[in-house]
Amino acid sequence: MTTWDPGSGGVSTARLVRLGFTDAAAAARRLEDPALAGIREDPLLLEALSATADPDLALLGLVRLAEAADDRAVLLSTLASAKPLRDRLLGVLGVSAALGDHLARHPEDWRTLVTYDVQDAHPTPEYFRRTLAAALEDRAHGAPTGEEALDTLRVAYRRCLLSIAARDVCGTADVAQVAAELADLAGATLDAALDISRRDHPADAAQCRLAVIGMGKCGGRELNYVSDVDVVFVAEAPPGVDEGPALAAAGRLAAALMRACSATTREGSIWPVDANLRPEGRNGPLVRTLASHMAYYERWAKTWEFQALLKARPVAGDLALGKRYADSIAPLVWTAAQRDNFVPDVQAMRRRVVDSIPHGEVERELKLGPGGLRDIEFAVQLLQLVHGRADPSLRSGSTLHALGALSTEGYVGRADGASLDEAYRFLRLLEHRIQLFRLRRTHLLPTDPADLRRLGRSLGYRSNPVGELEATWRRTQHEVRRLHEKLFYRPLLDAVARLQPGETRLTPTAAAQRFEALGYADPAGALRHLEALASGVSRRAAIQRTLLPVMLGWFADSADPDAGLLAFRQVSDALGNTHWYLRLLRDSGAGSAGGAAAENMARVLASGRLAPDLLLRAPEAVALLGDPDGLRPRSRAALEAEVQAAVGRAPSAEVAVQIARSVRRRELFRIVAADVLGHLDVDAVGRALSDVTAVTLSGALRAAADGYARDTGTAVGTRLAVIAMGRFGGHEQGYASDADVLFVHEPVEGVDETAAAKQAHAIVNEMRRLLQLPATDPPLVVDADLRPEGRQGPLVRTLASYRAYYERWSKLWESQALLRAAPVAGDADLGARFLEMIAPLRWPEHGLTDADVREIRRMKARIEAERLPRGADPTTNTKLGRGGLADVEWVAQLLQMQHGHAIPELRTTGTRDALAAAAEAGVLDAQDAKVLDEAWLEATRVRNAVMVVRGRPSDTFPSDVRELAGVGRLLGYRGTGDGAVGAGTVIEDYRRITRHARAVVDRVFYGEVDEAPAGSR
Repeated sequence: MTTWDPGSGGVSTARLVRLGFTDAAAAARRLEDPALAGIREDPLLLEALSATADPDLALLGLVRLAEAADDRAVLLSTLASAKPLRDRLLGVLGVSAALGDHLARHPEDWRTLVTYDVQDAHPTPEYFRRTLAAALEDRAHGAPTGEEALDTLRVAYRRCLLSIAARDVCGTADVAQVAAELADLAGATLDAALDISRRDHPADAAQCRLAVIGMGKCGGRELNYVSDVDVVFVAEAPPGVDEGPALAAAGRLAAALMRACSATTREGSIWPVDANLRPEGRNGPLVRTLASHMAYYERWAKTWEFQALLKARPVAGDLALGKRYADSIAPLVWTAAQRDNFVPDVQAMRRRVVDSIPHGEVERELKLGPGGLRDIEFAVQLLQLVHGRADPSLRSGSTLHALGALSTEGYVGRADGASLDEAYRFLRLLEHRIQLFRLRRTHLLPTDPADLRRLGRSLGYRSNPVGELEATWRRTQHEVRRLHEKLFYRPLLDAVARLQPGETRLTPTAAAQRFEALGYADPAGALRHLEALASGVSRRAAIQRTLLPVMLGWFADSADPDAGLLAFRQVSDALGNTHWYLRLLRDSGAGSAGGAAAENMARVLASGRLAPDLLLRAPEAVALLGDPDGLRPRSRAALEAEVQAAVGRAPSAEVAVQIARSVRRRELFRIVAADVLGHLDVDAVGRALSDVTAVTLSGALRAAADGYARDTGTAVGTRLAVIAMGRFGGHEQGYASDADVLFVHEPVEGVDETAAAKQAHAIVNEMRRLLQLPATDPPLVVDADLRPEGRQGPLVRTLASYRAYYERWSKLWESQALLRAAPVAGDADLGARFLEMIAPLRWPEHGLTDADVREIRRMKARIEAERLPRGADPTTNTKLGRGGLADVEWVAQLLQMQHGHAIPELRTTGTRDALAAAAEAGVLDAQDAKVLDEAWLEATRVRNAVMVVRGRPSDTFPSDVRELAGVGRLLGYRGTGDGAVGAGTVIEDYRRITRHARAVVDRVFYGEVDEAPAGSR
């Protein structure tokens, strides 16, 4: 075993390993270095080295310092005799290679760590100013200037930094005090840099008064060891000087100050000075007058700029001018929460910050990542801005001071406040230790095991430094994420709930302020809902108290939070005592497997009136939101089997159709919920709704037929089929679509045709009656007006009667309507034979004649002129307006009738399929097809969204601002950091899309030739 100086009782490598050295052989060699003669055998030295974060690094730094020191003997004797110096010096050398480098270059600075008086333990901003000023004064040779002055400033700055780091590492200053000292040192450094600039530019100094406003962490007195120092410059002209020359001079001084701090000299640089938080950012002037600042903030500033100003504090230069600046902006800062979209703006900015982090760094990012420092800071600042307008105790630039005040005054739960305080201190301490090593700006947790070991030991983890560090980091990250999600909402609940002794609740006024900031239109009503849901000592209330803080946030992320909260209360009232509903809520907590159910419920309930209305008619359907497969539409076959089995067991036709309608109600909710949550596209919604309608009609038809047989005691003597028409036949139904159908029957062999017709009419009329009986589900309107002779003709015809009518009396519009005919219920063979019978009408053997085309155009023009509601805006009517559904569908149908006889692919009931087939066959320009398809999709999405939001059909955009915002959200328009998307954006985008489509319609359908094809425009 290797040892050193065994004759004098030297330490073996085994012992060095036990003392914490990772390279025992190298440590043994360094202990033999002549520079350590006289103390290498001192057991207190090894003990002190062992206590450091990195004994190897500390020993290396000590050897380098001793080798460089001119007063080595004094250094070593003091080190041996004075425990405070030993702990401070070795503690710093064990965490910071960069400060070890500084001591090797400037060994005399070790004396900075010897003194330990009251002033040293709690240095003031003035202390740092005096220290730096003294370093820049050389009475023997005159004050240094130019690069010499910059080098002197850097050395003096690091000398002060050395003393701060010593207090930090030894625990005589906590993380908040260290951050404050670093900010105070930064302010003193800015002042010293300004003094150097004034010496170098005396003429400019005489022309202006210049104040430096600290922003960000510098302004909040919570600075890191290495960070950009954010500032804003404000200037004014002294008496007798014009404003223009004064601002120019101030700009030169400010630029010189920034260079003095950031320039790289022989002694390196200090840190960059960042003035990009000034009005207009990099594009704005570096220096402004106070009046110019105020004019900008009052007229142009965005929400994030007021959030940044929350930490503004005069730190250097003309402090009286700086105080006037701070006093002037304060009223603007503390009324910023009254701005439109304040909370969405702040939350959107936070999301943008997280999205900008490289994917591989998200989980190691202490500052910006989820569960990091910025989550705490954003939440605290949001609460400060909301409640600080009425409560001056919250107006602090310090995150920890503000968090303490928020907790004391009840704006944050006391336990939550304590947890966040602990997490913030840990994260800041970890950030400090990471930066201290190389004095480099970084916020990433390292991956190298040696770095993690040093970090863990520096935080006091000795038995398993890496494992304990990583476990604490993950636990803290998770806790911050959890608290960040609920922090803004939990005290709203506490405002109406039973609190523990000593807890403080939000006042009604404060709760109203927070609800208003979240976008609730009726804060008093919201509080009543919370009280109804969460007050009391029942298990139900306890679960609601756990869930509601997060759900309030999800409701707030919708266009109508009030409606979402009301619907949640109504559903909870209906289901609150059922065991499975309580279990669903309980299992929807943070981090649980069922956690998506609560969020899905909140987003669906806040989407508009349709989903809550469907859910309140059948509250048990909420279980779908907690089922992984619950938001996937069921197949037609599965629904058919369920409905037919239930109808077969039902004791009466009424009960049978009630069951079929209840299945439809459940499936409608499933489809709406999946649509709102983004799981279905337009085509999937159309197919699912059409399948549900078809299955409902099929069940109702069987129920009516079975009921007729039971009631009359006779067998049904005719076969019946239901033929879907319109969007139903095209599998393109929307939420507001009726069921357009034709009814066809065929007597069973041997049954009198008159008797069969009587039976068919009785069954169909009973089917329609049963589907429209008052019930808890939405009625299904069965519209048979497209039948021969319309409302004047018989409701049901035989196949032969249809054939006779179409061969003799059929009009062109009826042939066009039959393009979308598709059997959906009843006798499948009869339905197939109906399609075979109408094929020549749908796909004329030689296409359309010129007269036919002119007739179709006249019909379309007449509909446009007569059917658009009076006063309706043709540019926003989704059905009959310019470029809307009718325009696109008539183009597709004209092409089908012209070319379907020759192009089998055109023989489809779907509009989009017909457009694609026409483009593929070359009878429609591909770009024109794309334009028409986009317009059809957009109009369909708008119609569906309007129905979801309003709960009733409409062919145009809602006029209510909130309803229009809800439609916009369903269409994918979200708020941005600069405010919510305006209502005009949604409508103008629709007009733009449909305007292009109308141009195609005019050319392709009406034959206008004054425009080029869309593909060439």
